[in-house]
Amino acid sequence: MADHQLRSIPDFFLELTIADEADTRRLANDLAVMLRAGDVVCLSGDLGAGKSTLTRALVRSLAKDPELEVPSPTFTLVQTYEFDRFDLSHLDLYRLEDPEELEELGLEDLLETGAALIEWPEKAEELLPEKALWIQITQPDEAEDKRLFRFHAADISWQARTLETHEIRTFLERSSFPDAERRFLAGDASLRTFETVTANDRSAVLMRWPFHQNTLAQGVSDYMSSVHLAQDCRSVLAIGAELRQRGFRAPKVYEAEPDKGLVLAEDLGRETIVKNGAPVSERYFAAVEVLANMHGQTWPRSLPVDGYRTYEVPGYSSDALITEASLFLDWYVPEKTGRAVDVAARVSFENLWRKTLQSIASAQYGWVLRDFHSPNLLWQYDATGTDRIGLIDFQDTVYGPVAYDVASLLLDARTDISQDLESALFDAYVSLRENQSQGFDKVGFSAAYSVMAAQRISKIIGIFVRLARRDGKPAYLSHLPRMLGYLDRVLDRPNLSELKDWYNGFRH
Repeated sequence: MADHQLRSIPDFFLELTIADEADTRRLANDLAVMLRAGDVVCLSGDLGAGKSTLTRALVRSLAKDPELEVPSPTFTLVQTYEFDRFDLSHLDLYRLEDPEELEELGLEDLLETGAALIEWPEKAEELLPEKALWIQITQPDEAEDKRLFRFHAADISWQARTLETHEIRTFLERSSFPDAERRFLAGDASLRTFETVTANDRSAVLMRWPFHQNTLAQGVSDYMSSVHLAQDCRSVLAIGAELRQRGFRAPKVYEAEPDKGLVLAEDLGRETIVKNGAPVSERYFAAVEVLANMHGQTWPRSLPVDGYRTYEVPGYSSDALITEASLFLDWYVPEKTGRAVDVAARVSFENLWRKTLQSIASAQYGWVLRDFHSPNLLWQYDATGTDRIGLIDFQDTVYGPVAYDVASLLLDARTDISQDLESALFDAYVSLRENQSQGFDKVGFSAAYSVMAAQRISKIIGIFVRLARRDGKPAYLSHLPRMLGYLDRVLDRPNLSELKDWYNGFRH
């Protein structure tokens, strides 16, 4: 691209020398992982520079098919591919006669559901979105295969994402997975993203956790602190290491750079304790055994992370538990009644919860993994005993009433647990604990189980509504009938009569 054609976009923020087509495929793989719906990537360069080679490799990476036919849309101008994460439209504007024709191609409509790669973007002049990533490709020496890729973007988020994906590639090159193929796996409700990486028939999971305090809205940051949510990957490293040392199946860590938020760990698979949407009893009983074994041990509050730092497991304070339960007031009650909860009702709710939590002050305390339910419990076919349950998503572990995790499992937010199965699992847990110690307090545990179940269900109901209304994820509302059914079941327990009266006042 001639110099005058670059004047409308900033100077390049990243320059890469690509040695050959294999390097181009790796770059395309890196771009495919970071690409999102709504993105526009403009590929600029002379004929033969490598625009089509990069595009073909990127489409194949998203399709997970290295042999996929990727025709050039030189004459049709646009070719759209449908993928699981989003659609991708490939535009070739070389034969565009009038920039206004871009509007006829419906670029804005395409970006509502997908991303776009645009070759020869200069043809469209100012009609392209300002928030686009421009990649200028040149061939410094026609006698060599090397290409020079320069990345330009006015949008600072593009710069951050591009540099981050390049940083991940550099991290992998230093690891035991050089030249790995990367695949987007998941992005959870926090800032974390997950990828699978494969190389030489080996696979691993890469977690990227770029926590930066100043990137969070003040309210989000305050909430995370108030309920003791972990804020960087040191918790994963510390908690995971202790679990493995105690004989529990947490993923092995292959490589980690905590200061950059990168952890490359063992891939425990995708099979959970649920199959075809229904709980598998054998697997749930195996998970109960894991909890009973954990709760029969004493767990430390301070853990080593590396040679000079420690990680402190936070306490699950009453204030944190009440703040979480209050998500029911913040999100579900307005959803149900059409109005916000007034100050008096909120004070009454908080006082009632404080009194209820005080009633179980003598309950057993220990590590609470906090999200001990089906999405985070991976079934290991080749294992026996507690090794059958692979543990993930334990970064928010706190020190609190151990009954919380039992309630999380037995009233699983993601699948229907019948009252009969709940009772059988509860009895199995109690039996295992009584076999460990004759002094196990079944009555006290039952009371703590009821309170922790009501607290967690209240929190999850609020979170599901928040995800639907604030974060644009309405599918979470489909879980509400299950959670409300669990709430009715729990509130029928004798020690929760006052809570039942309060909740029924807003629900009926």
